Amino acid sequence: MSIHAIFPLKKSDYQRLSHFRYRLRRFMRYSEQICHSHGTTALQYQLLLHVKGASERDWATVSELAEQLQTKHHSVVALIDRCEKQGLVERRTGRNDKRQVEVHLLPAGETLLAKLATEHQEELALLRKEFSLPGWAED
Repeated sequence: MSIHAIFPLKKSDYQRLSHFRYRLRRFMRYSEQICHSHGTTALQYQLLLHVKGASERDWATVSELAEQLQTKHHSVVALIDRCEKQGLVERRTGRNDKRQVEVHLLPAGETLLAKLATEHQEELALLRKEFSLPGWAED
């Protein structure tokens, strides 16, 4: 039995979902513009962000990045290649498992990431404020 048969969606559910998708796309477009103005892509920014944001360390494995970016391993390898050519990241052999590849930010990657992340803060603040307004909680 489908969950919709038990809990049919109301008009407000569709409105909430529609507005969420709108705000999400607006944020992504804003992010793309910021990245473009710095000569990079939103996907490269996300890679740098996920490397820096890795739990308890300042590097990430290719597998972790593939999961964070929700893409295939070979696509992440190609993205890392492009970032490496720009001097943003470097690969290192795994410390504990020589079969793993660690992706580390280089100083140019750290600098670019700091600029991009800072420029995203205003839009993030707007999202936090908007999604805490009445109407986002369950009816």
